[in-house]
Amino acid sequence: MDNDLIIHTTVLPHDDPEASLAFYRDILGFEVRSDFGDGKMRWITVGPAGQPDISLLLAPPAVDPGITDEERRTITEMMAKGTYGWILLATKDLDGTFERVQATDAEVVQEPTDQPYGVRDCAFRDPAGNMVRIQQLA
Repeated sequence: MDNDLIIHTTVLPHDDPEASLAFYRDILGFEVRSDFGDGKMRWITVGPAGQPDISLLLAPPAVDPGITDEERRTITEMMAKGTYGWILLATKDLDGTFERVQATDAEVVQEPTDQPYGVRDCAFRDPAGNMVRIQQLA
């Protein structure tokens, strides 16, 4: 079977589109590819320069009309704890990237560390509480 599936877009929630946009665009250096809606109901697509086929959709959480009020509360609580959304990124310069992100008001979760499972990485939380782990590329 010929499989031509690619990873095109993944989704992270936001509760403050301007803060999320500033983090991914201004701090991480991602390009803004689209920005639709207004207020907190904005869907913003960003992605790394030089990788136009891979995008990250920053979307308001729990807007599906099939989600119950209880589920919305759970999502809000999980976002506040930083346990709802996460993404793994990679760079050739982990220490430089860490220093650049740490110099902002981003919440540091873990400084660059050699992990027992064979990678060196660091971690931050974005403005919505999503875990952003960044690994060192070999």
